[in-house]
Amino acid sequence: MSESSTGQRPTLEAVATRAGVSRATVSRVVNGSTAVRAPLAERVRRAVEELGYVPNQAARSLVTRRHDAIAVVVAEPEARVFADPFFGLQLRGISKELTAQDSQLVLLLTEGPDDYARVGRYLAGGHVDGALAFSLHLDDPLPGILRDSGVPIVFGGRPDGTADPAGVRYVDCDNRGGARDAVRHLAGLGRRRIAHITGPLDQTSAVDRRDGFREVCGDGDPRLVEPGDFTPAGGERAMRALLDRCPDLDAVFAANDLSAVGALRVLRQRGLRVPEDVAVAGFDDMRHVAEESDPPLTTVRQDIEGMGRLMARMLLDDGRPPEPGAEAAPSSVVLETTLVRRASA
Repeated sequence: MSESSTGQRPTLEAVATRAGVSRATVSRVVNGSTAVRAPLAERVRRAVEELGYVPNQAARSLVTRRHDAIAVVVAEPEARVFADPFFGLQLRGISKELTAQDSQLVLLLTEGPDDYARVGRYLAGGHVDGALAFSLHLDDPLPGILRDSGVPIVFGGRPDGTADPAGVRYVDCDNRGGARDAVRHLAGLGRRRIAHITGPLDQTSAVDRRDGFREVCGDGDPRLVEPGDFTPAGGERAMRALLDRCPDLDAVFAANDLSAVGALRVLRQRGLRVPEDVAVAGFDDMRHVAEESDPPLTTVRQDIEGMGRLMARMLLDDGRPPEPGAEAAPSSVVLETTLVRRASA
């Protein structure tokens, strides 16, 4: 009967006795050292499994200087994070990668100045091995707070308006190119009065998508651009305003799928057929949103979950020695997007 089955926590000494090695050898194997000969390391691992030994994380951290925990900082209020499926997909990707690499996710949300100070203190206190941050705003002090904390950081999306911010690692998608593809598709359908519902323009993704729209449509009629906020309610408000100003519009590119869903509701309320009277395209391809809208939504696909996994992988690889002959890891990655055509356009 193992020690764990009797209710007593197995000790490092017990593992050493079972494996017939010194306590120091067990400690080196448990903490990931490669300085132990393979046969001895295998005996230690077998003893660990047989006894059900679980390392003391606090003691292990003193030796390895690692905590096996990563902070995920989302610059949005709790209600928004848990209502918007975008955040769920990105967090799922992050969580899968952290779990695969035996690290824990610590979720930190920011709703005001007090939260910024709290996040800064927590990160600077040495509780985690690094931080992932996304949904940042252009006037947000959070990027500076994160940098000042001294922990490695990877951002989801560019954290400021510059095309290639120096010394910053981020994962993003080609927001501008994806928007161009969507608007060109609408124009290719023969639509000539194409409107745009933006995202919040204090976020780089929304600015890039608006700029992609402008690259196809030009400055055109400014009445065909209406601010939104990436929510269905914001999409509804923007669609009403657009129809009141420009009742002859024949297409809409919404900056995300949730805004597009709100626009579709208003078009139905106004008795307009989609796509016969007004074609609609979105951005994200959150499939359970896009496929279940009425009609199913033509949209630009970005791999939201995959971006989360890539962010986590970049951060976890930061402190590890590179494999012999391996290329240097990229500082930032911008992923391609794909237009997914469905019934709405």
